[in-house]
Amino acid sequence: MCNVCLVSAQSYYRYSAASLVRQGLKSGSWPRMWRRHTLKSHYDVIIIGGGIHGLATAYYLAKNHGITNVAVVDKGYLGGGGSGRNTAIVRSNYLTPEGVAFYDRSLELYNTMATDLNLNVMFSRRGHLTLAHTDSALRTMNWRAEVNKLAGVDSSVIGPQEVKELAPSLDVSTGTRYPILGALYHPPGGIVRHDAVVWGYARAADHLGVELHQETEVLDILVTGGEGPDGKGHGGKVTGIRTNRGDISSPVVVNCTAGWASLISNMAGVPLPITTHPLQAAVTEPCKVFLPTVVVSGSLHVYVSQTDRGELVFGASVDPVGTYRVNGTLEFIEELAGHVLELMPGISKMRLLRQWSGLCDMTPDYSPVMGYTQVAGYLVDVGWGTYGFKAGPVSGETMAESIAIGRNADLISSFGIERFTEGDLVGEKGAAAVGH
Repeated sequence: MCNVCLVSAQSYYRYSAASLVRQGLKSGSWPRMWRRHTLKSHYDVIIIGGGIHGLATAYYLAKNHGITNVAVVDKGYLGGGGSGRNTAIVRSNYLTPEGVAFYDRSLELYNTMATDLNLNVMFSRRGHLTLAHTDSALRTMNWRAEVNKLAGVDSSVIGPQEVKELAPSLDVSTGTRYPILGALYHPPGGIVRHDAVVWGYARAADHLGVELHQETEVLDILVTGGEGPDGKGHGGKVTGIRTNRGDISSPVVVNCTAGWASLISNMAGVPLPITTHPLQAAVTEPCKVFLPTVVVSGSLHVYVSQTDRGELVFGASVDPVGTYRVNGTLEFIEELAGHVLELMPGISKMRLLRQWSGLCDMTPDYSPVMGYTQVAGYLVDVGWGTYGFKAGPVSGETMAESIAIGRNADLISSFGIERFTEGDLVGEKGAAAVGH
């Protein structure tokens, strides 16, 4: 760097630091990313859940369809649920044609999100490796690759040496307990800063006129005309919600919750085939970046990526027992560490910094439940299992479209609740691997 440039750069950084200090000393001078509002008595649309799905639905309602009299309500704070408790991996190499098309659109939206929302969401295209340790797993990878290619998604099966070139830290020797026979390689896959996605959608939705109401707990969903003794059950029509801050009327209520999806839906008299399980994750101390790709092993029940700051972020499969506990367990850490070291024995000296847990709503076919229900005006965007963060943008876009046109958008027509009684399931278990 030339001397003039160096002096200019030094002056810039001194000025920036000084500006931050001065701004911090000015009490109350930082502008809010979104506003606070008094809760109104009526909205055209009420969205329950202030995570990525709820905020994206509100944003696309306003941006794409001009529907701005919208309230997003959350019993906690925005992004305080599953949106803030995931490992932030995105990909589109799924198994079913319906799933591939759906998640590929979400990946497209993630690619342009920083520009669309005018906020750096730290999208990093890393490539995604799903390892195969057995012949049957390798067959599944070839199956997925062919489905992906037919849908125009960049995905292919590669051998152990190509895996080693992409992720040098992996042990691809043949004498290991779980030898790497190959992998499904998905170059467009990557990671995104989950908090930034929440903040971006929240700020953009607020700018377009949507109201965001935190610490607003839904106590009931108001329905009339149903067959049940309280107006609920089969049929009926939504008239609003009851909250800890009073009743709000609306002809459209959207359930975009995770963890409590079935409990909220029961309020409307719409039972869901969902079981809720905790999903744990952990992060290490930072070190020099050495893992350029996202690595997943279904056989070992582990997935790992490295952040720009150098931490390794690990996850595994959901806990076997369905509970609403979000605390970490020693059993998880012991099992996770052992499986990670099977893949990368060279990181045995790294220290774990912390672990956390979130709640996953699992459906029988590992696909979401989206769109209209038997109660008029009540829509669901739930049952995401371990896929929720990946699907946030496209879920919001398609749910907003469904509300605007009065029927399920074509892209989510296969994910309706009626498929469970009609037997037309969308089986994504083969693409779940360990969830990522």
